Formats: sequence, C-alpha cells, structure tokens
Amino acid sequence: MISKKSKPGNIAEYIKAAPKGAQKKLREMHACIRAAAPRAKGSLKWGMPSFSYQRILVTFAAFKHHIGFYPTPSAVKAFEKNLSKFKTAKGSIQFPLEKPLPLSLIHKITKFRIRQSLERDGKWKS
Repeated sequence: MISKKSKPGNIAEYIKAAPKGAQKKLREMHACIRAAAPRAKGSLKWGMPSFSYQRILVTFAAFKHHIGFYPTPSAVKAFEKNLSKFKTAKGSIQFPLEKPLPLSLIHKITKFRIRQSLERDGKWKS
C-alpha cells in the first residue's frame, strides 16, 4: 500500500513509494504491460498505475501481501481457467508477492483488453 503522505505524480514515483518488497514486481508488471500495449498511455487513475488506449485497459497496485491487477470483469471471466491458482474477484486478480508474476498471462490479458477497447468495451473511458 502506498503511503497517503507521499502522493506519487506518475508511475515511476508510485513504484518508488511502494514497499521495497513490492518494487521489483511492480517494475516487472509495468514493463510487461508496456510491452503488451506499447501505444497505451501510462498514468495514475484512482491513485494506481493505469494504462489507457481509447479506454482504460488495466490498472495495478501494491498491497502488503500481493499485487492487485485490475483488467475489468470481462477479462477476469475470459481467463478464469488460467487464473484458478490466484485469488480473484469480479474485476480483480491478486498475485502474491512471494511468488513469481505470471508475466505471459498478464501480457495476454492486456492484449485481450486492447482488443476489447478497439471492438466494443464502452464501460471504461479514459
């Protein structure tokens, strides 16, 4: 969780303000999403790193014991079999800090969100 005192202004500042144990994973997550969506705009939305391409694609955040990944409910549903090892909710996925990030899965989910953004997803606007 990021301290309320240090309000980051961009993704790099967010990662620097995160607990030391989460910073490496946040950098990996950032690089993975950037590789999957090179034309997406990175910014902070709701105080979390966010990537938008026409609409918000994905966001992520650091917590005490996990990295939260928010790719929308439709993406969580589309990948539910691949996500069976992780704690999920309607539009979120928790990746435990003590385990490696499933980078290829994060990449696929981000690509899925790009396709949705281009085709039909009118729910989230940037």
